[in-house]
Amino acid sequence: MNATANVLIDRLFEEHPSLEPCRGPLEGALRLLVKCFRRGGKLLVCGNGGSAADSEHIVGELMKGFRLRRPLDEKSTARLTRQFPEEGPVLGEKLQGALPAISLVSQVSLTSAVANDTSPDMVFAQQVYGYGRPGDVLLAISTSGRAANVLNAAKVARAFGVSSVALTGAGGASAGEAANPLAALCDVALAAPGADTAAIQENHMRLYHCLCAALEAQLFAK
Repeated sequence: MNATANVLIDRLFEEHPSLEPCRGPLEGALRLLVKCFRRGGKLLVCGNGGSAADSEHIVGELMKGFRLRRPLDEKSTARLTRQFPEEGPVLGEKLQGALPAISLVSQVSLTSAVANDTSPDMVFAQQVYGYGRPGDVLLAISTSGRAANVLNAAKVARAFGVSSVALTGAGGASAGEAANPLAALCDVALAAPGADTAAIQENHMRLYHCLCAALEAQLFAK
C-alpha cells in the first residue's frame, strides 16, 4: 500500500473504532482488487434491497473520479486525437480514468428473464457465469450472509476462478440458523458490526468508501 492508502485506512479506524476487526479483511480486499485491476480484470457487484443500491454506488465511485482527478494518460488522448483531430482533445480532457466495474442489479430485462424462466435465486449467478473470467473479482453484498441469489453468485465465482469478497454482517448464528455462509464462501470477508440491517449497511458504506478511495490512491495517485 502507498502512504495515501495507509492514511485513509488508519483514519477510518480512528474515527470508527468498532470497525477495527475489519482492518485485516479491508487490506486483503484492497490487495486483491489492486491485483485484479492491474492485470486488466473487472469487478462484479451484487446485492439486494439497500445492498443493491450500494452495488450501484460502488460502481459509481470506481468508474470515474471519486476523491482524485483521473486525467487520461497521454497515449489515450493521442489515440483519440489521431482518430478525431478536432474533437479528440476535448474527449480526452473530459474522459476520466476508470476501474472496470459492473453492477449486476441494474440489468432489469436480463434479471427478470432469469427470474421468470429459470429461478429468482439465479439472477446474479447467471451474470457471474456470463461475465466472470479468472482474475476478475465478485463483491457479494448481504447483511445476513444468507441471501440465496448472492450465495449462488459466490458459488459460481468459486467454481469458475473468479475471486470473491463478501461485504456482510458480523452477527453470529441465531437459533436454527447456520453461521454466515457467504463469509465462508468468499476469499475475503468484510463482516461489519451492527445491531440491525440499517446499522450494518451504514458501516458497509464506511468500509466501501474507504476501499474505493484507497484503490484510487493506489492506482491513480502520482
